[in-house]
Amino acid sequence: MPTLQLGAIAVDVVLKDIKNIHLSVHPPAGKVRIAAPLRMDLDTIRVFAITKLAWIKNQQKKLREQERETPREYLDRESHYVWGKRYLLKLVEMDAPQNVELKHNKMLLQLRPGASTEKRQEVLDAWYREQLKAAVPPLVAKWEKALGVKAGKVFVQKMKTKWGSCNPVAGNIRLNTDLAKKPLQCLEYIVAHELTHLLERHHNGQFTALMDAHMPQWRQYREMLNSLPLAHQEWR
Repeated sequence: MPTLQLGAIAVDVVLKDIKNIHLSVHPPAGKVRIAAPLRMDLDTIRVFAITKLAWIKNQQKKLREQERETPREYLDRESHYVWGKRYLLKLVEMDAPQNVELKHNKMLLQLRPGASTEKRQEVLDAWYREQLKAAVPPLVAKWEKALGVKAGKVFVQKMKTKWGSCNPVAGNIRLNTDLAKKPLQCLEYIVAHELTHLLERHHNGQFTALMDAHMPQWRQYREMLNSLPLAHQEWR
């Protein structure tokens, strides 16, 4: 994989069978990646990267400044979030099936006695996945109708670098399970965003115009999502 050096910024370049050049900045440290068409030479890619240098630095600054959760230990009175609301974890050890229940401001995590930290995380992750799976279908149906599109399959999974993604060819969208921790408006924004890619695959003026027309407050929701703490991750 070739690398371009723009001062102190290293840019990984991936040549692919695509028509357009794509620039991305990835958490946690702001690693820069450009995907470019196979026949594009490095000098052309370098010129493109230089024109985007201010944007790259701004994205890297945002990533450095964005608050991150401390590592979760799954202990009593630890804070966990569901649809933007804070709950205090309460471990309930019972010789009964595992379960998660929200009660007032508490999240009751019921497990068999002696369950490991890994098991606590596994049960809670699965519960978050189910919350998202239940919330997504009506939102997808709403935005399919609004946009006049039809999604293929909708996948819910852990994603380290994105809130969502779309494959415009297959029509499939993927959603990050951590969205179940954020306000519901954030999930709706991501659903609308990914479904809009079925009409316009690139983040260009046409894409922005579609978002403005169908969800005028999308920038507010994006800002809300980007201002909330990111989950702690063991980045590799």
